[in-house]
Amino acid sequence: MGVWWNGAWNCHQYHATTEFFADFGVYDVKLTIPQFELAGASGVLVEEKQNPDKTKTLTYHGDDIHDFAWTVSPRYNVRESVYQSQMGPIQLRFLMQPAHWSQVERHDRITRQTLDHFEKWYGPYPYKTLTVVDPEPDSAAGGMEYPTFITGDSSWFMPKGLYLPELVVEHEFGHQYWYGMVATNEFEDAWMDEGINSYTEVKVLDSILGKNTSMLNIAGITSSEREYQRLGYIEVADRDAMAQKAYEYYSFGAYAGITYGKTASVLLTLESIIGEDTMAKAMHTFFMKYRFTHPVKEDFLKTIEEVSGKDLRWYFNQAVYGSQVMDYEVLKVDSFPMNWYEDKKDNKKDAKDTMYQSYVSVHRKEDFVMPVEVEIKFDNGESIREHWDGQSRWKRFSYQKKAKVISAELDPDHRVQIDRNNFNNSYRTEPNPRPTHKLSTYWIFLTQLAGQALAWWAV
Repeated sequence: MGVWWNGAWNCHQYHATTEFFADFGVYDVKLTIPQFELAGASGVLVEEKQNPDKTKTLTYHGDDIHDFAWTVSPRYNVRESVYQSQMGPIQLRFLMQPAHWSQVERHDRITRQTLDHFEKWYGPYPYKTLTVVDPEPDSAAGGMEYPTFITGDSSWFMPKGLYLPELVVEHEFGHQYWYGMVATNEFEDAWMDEGINSYTEVKVLDSILGKNTSMLNIAGITSSEREYQRLGYIEVADRDAMAQKAYEYYSFGAYAGITYGKTASVLLTLESIIGEDTMAKAMHTFFMKYRFTHPVKEDFLKTIEEVSGKDLRWYFNQAVYGSQVMDYEVLKVDSFPMNWYEDKKDNKKDAKDTMYQSYVSVHRKEDFVMPVEVEIKFDNGESIREHWDGQSRWKRFSYQKKAKVISAELDPDHRVQIDRNNFNNSYRTEPNPRPTHKLSTYWIFLTQLAGQALAWWAV
């Protein structure tokens, strides 16, 4: 399907890494299926007619959508409920596999919570229906988006702290906004669909499930959505730019890592530059201005600049249009007594009065240039924040104090999500035993559990 766009037909062949670009229209669809089948589809069911040959004809109507999807199965268990949106009631319909029926409440709850956040943060959901389908196992139909119709993903074993159903439902609903209403060209700018949606996915799930527990929270073991997105990006950080046609990426892995992970990480990092509230305002403005249109990347970037009142080309040229990689490190930390030349045996001064010359060196290893904060801590409890513009390859901070440096950390508030290696962002002069104690506790627990299991098996 082609789109008459910018004075020409925009038509692309199918590629494995491309999805949708179509124009808005009105869909009237009739489905004739066996009477024992249960159906779900895009749009509103306006008529159901029973036929003499034991079939039935379902008529659906959809306004201002650019695709239509449907499903039939005799196995679905159905739950229906109503959500009161800003523009009126929405009929929610959940088509669940029998083996997953115990999870229907989770699907309903995350759908409502996601609707709450999107309507509050970005703008109203204007449609009258939303169908959430729990597809057949191994059907390869899980995790897909269509107008007013999405598919989730789950399994018969899904403990409460494992948030796969919540993640998938939130992500696919997000596409009702980023692709469904803000109908960008996924062939040419996939990051504006999958990437912006991955960013809002992080924001919404952080709010609902917790910033550090939005993917996993079981027995003290946690995982976050924002770190998942970052890890997907850093493996392919130097492969491609975000502003690239979806079918021209180096590999499918590069497409996924850049389109999803890098975009989410770039926009999360942008919050540290313009402020979280300003970014939220920019996202709301972008949605309200460009819903039911086909915006391009500059529409999005200029909206952020206009709302923030800042020239952000230095950032966009590297993060969006370029493939520069960010990797800052604490290179070296030293503290020397300034009275080193004195004979220690004759030195009557108290050690606490000793003056130290301290140096903290930070280093930009790669070619992405960005200002960062550096936090230096001393053994007297004092803490200093420094600003480094990152323009030079390295920077050395110097101090003369009656205290030694005990640690230095780049980006101490952890607001920069695009640094490729977080392990070299901090340095301690003495090791911190707490992580070791935590890992050893987990190891003791697992070995004891395994020993008890073997003893039970042996008996």
